[in-house]
Amino acid sequence: MTEHEGVGAWIPRRAAMTPGRTAVVFGERSLTYAELADRVARLADRLRAAGVKPGSRVAYLGTNHPSFVEAMFAAHRLGAIFVPLNFRLAAPEIAYVLGDSEPEVLIYGPGSRDVVRALDDLPGAVVAVEEPDDGQLDYETWLHEGENDPVTADAAVRGEDIALILYTSGTTGRPKGAMLSHANLVWNTYNLLVGVDITSQERTLISSPLFHVAALNQCLLPTLLKGGCAVILPGWDVDLAYDLIERERITMLFGVTTMFAGLAGSPRWASADLSSVRTVMTGGSTVPESLIRTFQDRGLVFCQGYGMTETAPGATFLEGNESARKVGSAGVPTMFTSVRVVRGDGGGAAPGEPGEVLVKGPNVSPGYWRDAEATAASRTDDGWFRSGDVAKLDDEGHLYVVDRVKDMFISGGENVYPAEVENAIFAHPSVLEVAVIGVPDPTWGEVGCAYVVCGSGERPTLDALREFLASRLAKYKIPRELHVVDGLPKTGSGKVQKARLRSSR
Repeated sequence: MTEHEGVGAWIPRRAAMTPGRTAVVFGERSLTYAELADRVARLADRLRAAGVKPGSRVAYLGTNHPSFVEAMFAAHRLGAIFVPLNFRLAAPEIAYVLGDSEPEVLIYGPGSRDVVRALDDLPGAVVAVEEPDDGQLDYETWLHEGENDPVTADAAVRGEDIALILYTSGTTGRPKGAMLSHANLVWNTYNLLVGVDITSQERTLISSPLFHVAALNQCLLPTLLKGGCAVILPGWDVDLAYDLIERERITMLFGVTTMFAGLAGSPRWASADLSSVRTVMTGGSTVPESLIRTFQDRGLVFCQGYGMTETAPGATFLEGNESARKVGSAGVPTMFTSVRVVRGDGGGAAPGEPGEVLVKGPNVSPGYWRDAEATAASRTDDGWFRSGDVAKLDDEGHLYVVDRVKDMFISGGENVYPAEVENAIFAHPSVLEVAVIGVPDPTWGEVGCAYVVCGSGERPTLDALREFLASRLAKYKIPRELHVVDGLPKTGSGKVQKARLRSSR
C-alpha cells in the first residue's frame, strides 16, 4: 500500500462508481453510496473541528446502527483510529477502555445512555445518536453544522498506520487493545474475497455486533468494497432475521452457534423462503456438526473459518465446495496467510497430532495498544503470532480446532476470559479462592462455571453472586453455575488445576 490508500477512501471511491446503489439498509431507512459518502464527509468535518487528526482515537459505543459505519469511515478519512466498544460491558469496564485509548470523541448510540451517564471521565466531545444529555451533542444536528465544509480529501495514510483498536478481554483481567492497521484490513478483505464469491449484488445480513471483528471485517467491509448492500440489525432476533431474509432477499449471513440454532429451531425453519441465500458463514467457535448438516440439508452452503481479532480475523477458511466433505473443519490457510500447527518443542505437528496454531501474514496485528510486553509474548522468536489455540491438521491440511491453550471460552460468540471473571468474584467478601471454567451449554455453546472457596461468612447462592456481579461484568461473562467447595485442586507450585475441575464434571 502507498499513501492515500487507507480504508477511508473506500466510500467516496465507491460512491463515484455506483452513486445510486443502496449501501446500507436499517429498518425503514436506506442510504445510497452517494448519501453515505456525503454523511461521512460531513461527519469527518465535525470530527476535525473537535480536534481529531491523524492518529487520534474516535470511540463508538452502541448497538449496530448506520452511525457506526459513518463514524468509522469518517475517522479513517482523517487518518484517525476507530475504537468500537463492546456495548455489553459494564460501566467500569468501559471506563478502563476509554482511559486506555484516550479518544478525542465518543459517539454513543441507542441503548448506551445509562452506561455513559455512569462514567466519570468522558472525552472532550460526547455525541449522542439519540437523546443527548445536557452538554452533549446531538448526532444529526452536529452532523449538519458543517454544511459548507465537508471533508473532500483524505489524510495521507500508510498501510502500517493503525485503523482500529479492538479490545479483547485480557487473560490478566484487563482488556487488551488489539491494533489492526489499514493493511491488515485490506489483506483480510482480499482473503475473504478469494474464499467467498462476493458480488456487487450482495445483500449481507449483519446481525452480529459490529464491534466484533467478524461482523466488521468479514461482512461489512467486503460487502461495501464490492458495492453490495449491508442490511443492518440492531441485534439478533430470529423472527426479524427471517423477515429480512425474505423481504430484502439476503444473499449472505454470518452467525454463531446460538444464532443458527435459533433459526433451525424456529417454527418458520421449514417454510421460510431462503432461496436468495447463497452463503452462510461462521467462525469464532465450533458449530456442532449436526447443526451444520441441518443447514446443508436445507440446501444452504455453510462455510466455516478460523481466526481471531489479532488476525483481522481470517486465518483459515473452508470454501463452499468443501463444506459438505469437510464438515467440522475450519478449512485451510487463506490465500495470503500462513498457518502452522506446532508441538511444544516448536516442531511441526504431524497430521492428527494436536499442537498450537501459529499464524503469519499481512493480516496479522502489529501488536497491542500501549502494551509492549503483551505484544512480545504473542510472538515466537521468528515472528509467528501465537494463537493460544490447540488444533490438528488432517492429511489434506484441513484444520480442526480441538482445545485452547488459554482458559478462554466462547459464550454466545463472545470471548470470556476466566481471570477477569475470577477477579470480579474475588471481590465478594465471602470468597477466599475462585476458579472459573467454561462448560458446555446447548444454547450458548459454553457458559461459565465458578468454583469458590468461602470463609466463615455466609456462602453466596448463585442468584446472589450473579446479582453481585451484575454491575461489575457484562452479562455474558457472569457464571451460570456455582459450586461452593472446600478447596481447589492445585499443582505443587500452587497453580489451580483447571483440567481436574473439567474432568470431575
